[in-house]
Amino acid sequence: MHGLHLTADLYHCACDAALLTDADRLGALCVKAVGDAGLQAVAQLFHTFPDTAHGAGGVTATVLLAESHLCVHTWPEQAAVTLDVYVCNFGGDHSSKAHALMAALQGLFKPATCSLNQLERGTL
Repeated sequence: MHGLHLTADLYHCACDAALLTDADRLGALCVKAVGDAGLQAVAQLFHTFPDTAHGAGGVTATVLLAESHLCVHTWPEQAAVTLDVYVCNFGGDHSSKAHALMAALQGLFKPATCSLNQLERGTL
């Protein structure tokens, strides 16, 4: 169960506003980023939440990986995003791929500020 868990909180994102509200568009970009990082998508679920009094509803995009998962949550009313990338390192170290995926996603959203966290999980 040894692996690497990366999270990021992105604030004041300067990306195209549709990335924060269009589940299909965001999902397609997530799947592409997964493949570009050398990870393997095995399932996916993309959901747009209803509009609220504060504005357009956000999106959750989840990509199940052979190596574990990617999850993205958006808050368009705050121009904010949370990212969650976890890779198991069973059978090989996928840490560099996780870092590449995280960097690609940060690049999509163009945050003014970002809080990154890294956790080594489990033991060898």
